[in-house]
Amino acid sequence: MKIEVLFPEICNLYGDLFNAEFLRRSCNKIEIVNTSLKSEPLFMTEKPDMIYMGCMTERGQEQALERLLAHKDRIAGLVGEGALFFLTGNAGELFGTHIEPEDKEHIECLGILPVHAKRQMMKRYNSLYIGKFGDMDIVGFKGQFSHSYGDNSECYFIETTRGDGLNPGAKYEGVRKNNLFSTYIIGPVLPLNPPLAKYMLKLMGVDGPRLEFEEACFDAYMTRVKEFSEPARGFSC
Repeated sequence: MKIEVLFPEICNLYGDLFNAEFLRRSCNKIEIVNTSLKSEPLFMTEKPDMIYMGCMTERGQEQALERLLAHKDRIAGLVGEGALFFLTGNAGELFGTHIEPEDKEHIECLGILPVHAKRQMMKRYNSLYIGKFGDMDIVGFKGQFSHSYGDNSECYFIETTRGDGLNPGAKYEGVRKNNLFSTYIIGPVLPLNPPLAKYMLKLMGVDGPRLEFEEACFDAYMTRVKEFSEPARGFSC
């Protein structure tokens, strides 16, 4: 089994790369293939069991987008076929229609997801987050200079319990299209959410997945769910 990690030299903020590493440590059949900006993507010749992309700077987005646009048709085909993509932080913005910077023309993106992003570089948004994916509680953290806009009511990833979805006041967080999952939650999302990590492993074809440090992960997860559900807890700044 292979997880292709796209552009780890720039898509590596907030410890996001540990999402792929955590899955590898939880299943000895998984191999991580790192695709740099200068190398041909594995997905051009194979269908990886997961394609992962983490958070990056705004300059990094433009570097990554240049490489992705060269393979736009192949990426769209893989999404249509149900290939597993997991995108964290601002990585998912590159799969939307466009990005609106404050100081330049719109940046055209892959156009696979029905959303677009707007940057506000002088207004950083930080927040805790808790929501529902099916019967799972999903917890995490957000830190971003941009938000996405568009109707994701029929293709959302997580239904918000507390915090904001795609943008302040939005009910739904992230976008899902077939087996592409995009979320603004940053950092090691899968270690923080062991039920979601197991779900991803099952989508990859792992039978009866057992996570590394599973008991400790679930203990910490249940504590965090309880804390984030407390009405008096502040959520954003």
